[in-house]
Amino acid sequence: MFRRIIKLNIILKTISVISIVSIILAYFSPYIHPKQLWILPFFGLSYPVFFFIALFLIIIWAFKRSRWSIYIALLLAVGSFFDLRFFALGNADVPPTEKQTELNIMSYNVQLFGLYNNNLENELQNRDSILNYIKRENPDLICFQEFYQKEKPSRFLTRDTITKMMGMNYFHEKYSFNSLIKRNFGISMISKYQIISKGDVVFLNDDNFSDDNYCIYADIVKNQDTFRVYNIHLQSVKFKKDEYALFSKDVAKDSALAQKKSTVLLMISKLKRAFPARADQALTVIEHIETSPFPVIVCGDFNDTPMSFTYNQFNKQLTDAFRNCGYGIGKTFVGKIPAGRIDYIFHSKELNSYEFKLQEEVFSDHRAISCKVYKN
Repeated sequence: MFRRIIKLNIILKTISVISIVSIILAYFSPYIHPKQLWILPFFGLSYPVFFFIALFLIIIWAFKRSRWSIYIALLLAVGSFFDLRFFALGNADVPPTEKQTELNIMSYNVQLFGLYNNNLENELQNRDSILNYIKRENPDLICFQEFYQKEKPSRFLTRDTITKMMGMNYFHEKYSFNSLIKRNFGISMISKYQIISKGDVVFLNDDNFSDDNYCIYADIVKNQDTFRVYNIHLQSVKFKKDEYALFSKDVAKDSALAQKKSTVLLMISKLKRAFPARADQALTVIEHIETSPFPVIVCGDFNDTPMSFTYNQFNKQLTDAFRNCGYGIGKTFVGKIPAGRIDYIFHSKELNSYEFKLQEEVFSDHRAISCKVYKN
């Protein structure tokens, strides 16, 4: 019995040390470029897991009246400001006065409107569900990622449908174009208000990835105020179906151990390449933002969590609208991988935001996010 207690204590201490070291490394991950230390982003990505393990250990050690509970609690207290990146209480949900210009912004990764959903009927049903949601929400401007538009004749004239349905006469987009089947894949920005200038921020893509991640911007005028809006889709990891299958309940039946090990190593390799690519893209966008003559709003799918170097570049200079006026955890990714919050709306500190909204329905592997932004 005595040996069992000693063995249990050794196991608990080992887990505690691993958790403490992992949390400390996660605390460093937002501040160090992944190229400098490639392992750090993995700890940032896993931070929520180690955080809840640490909470469990605090309870266990407190029950055993051990100082280990104090050590772990102090560590979490030191990094408590990181925890605030993962949830919000809506403290600044204050509407503008009549004299202040308000812009209702939506950002939505629509996953190609459900293209490849088994058959055309399912594809069109998914597309129509997304369009009906957008119509109900009635934003002033929408930033789409993984946008899909097929040239005429087609039942997938998505941009034309949205502009007509919403009375949105202005748009800006960037695509990779498949000339054989006349399909456009990329990002799009559609606005009710005039776009007086527009452009794109060029990414120097890694040779390991295809060129399908973009950043575009447009200067939007409403009343007498001008806002520069960026729509970005940062480097995706490009997991394939067999890799996503690892998160399936039936994976043990479908895959041999060697095959699963090989798949895991391949996924780690893809993540290792994607982390620095996103970091470089974020730095490129930030450098462009610093030249903007107007207040800035940044929307998009970052493919990175709040404990990442990528997120931190925007968070240092801009306000995270979700943390400013949202509620709860704000999980935006609903795909097979538990990625959490990877879609964001940021804005200049001279702007304010309110009524942050997270889509309840699921029509894509991302939920739409929206909020209203105005000048202070």
